[in-house]
Amino acid sequence: MTVFHFFNCAILTFGPHAVYYSATPLSEYDTLGASIKAAVVYLATALVKLICLATFLKVSESDSFDPYQEFLKALIGFIDVAGLYFALTQLTHRNISQNHKFQAVGLGWAFADSVLHRLAPLWVGARGLEFTWDYILQGLEANANLVLSISLAALGSLMWLRKNKPKTLIPIIYLSAGIVATMPSITSYLRRGLGWHFPKVVGFELFTSLVMAFISWQLFAACQRPSV
Repeated sequence: MTVFHFFNCAILTFGPHAVYYSATPLSEYDTLGASIKAAVVYLATALVKLICLATFLKVSESDSFDPYQEFLKALIGFIDVAGLYFALTQLTHRNISQNHKFQAVGLGWAFADSVLHRLAPLWVGARGLEFTWDYILQGLEANANLVLSISLAALGSLMWLRKNKPKTLIPIIYLSAGIVATMPSITSYLRRGLGWHFPKVVGFELFTSLVMAFISWQLFAACQRPSV
């Protein structure tokens, strides 16, 4: 039963990444290499963030919300944006279009995040004797993170790769990217500042990921239309 529960949670956590890759044109255009490169960039970015967090943040004795500490975390979190910029603009991707590039980068980014933050807790906890919903919720959270990562990659491609975008959409693109980039700080405030329980936070992340995916899709489609 414990092994069955572990595999169920693992499929829920990592399965959507494989489904997205195989069900979209990414598999047809052989973009696996681009996803792997993005995953490596994510791991390097995570190491830089870890060093910055250990250097500039103090260890808190309580789990209460500290605005100053959370502000520093939010600033350090923008290192992810720099890493995503590098993955989108500096890495060489073999003859794939902009549409496929941001999807491949976002997919690799989200998969690396899930492996780094959820694989070990899943392996240790989901094989326990007592059933808990926490790891199912972590799988749902990984799905929300997949959608948010692809949305941020799409917005990043509009900011850094799309030159002829409508000027009226530029503030909306940057605002949307800022919201997605600060989602970890937003959810931290909901948990610590407002006292939301984990299921409610995951529900918020799922809802927000769908909203931001819709906004990113509309912005991307609008920027692809020929200017009049």
